[in-house]
Amino acid sequence: MQYFESILRVLVVGLVLGAGLPALFAVGLLSYSHGVGVTDADGTTHAPNPAVKFLGLALFVFVAAVIVVAIMWITRTTVIHHFGVDLFPFLPKK
Repeated sequence: MQYFESILRVLVVGLVLGAGLPALFAVGLLSYSHGVGVTDADGTTHAPNPAVKFLGLALFVFVAAVIVVAIMWITRTTVIHHFGVDLFPFLPKK
């Protein structure tokens, strides 16, 4: 049963980070493009929507923050070794 739980955890994390972050980035692009306001080919204009534009920017910031935290998590032992700074002091040490 322990192997099944481990495989399930890896699958869930892989789906969330492997497909979820690019999907959130795509939703952010779509939101930002709809929030800017555009002129169609026939000449009609759509007014900008600041709320949707802000949602797109918030999704960009969230995806960037997840990437930065992941890089810090991967390099945490190297940073501790070279600089003596623990980036995640609240997590238990192995």
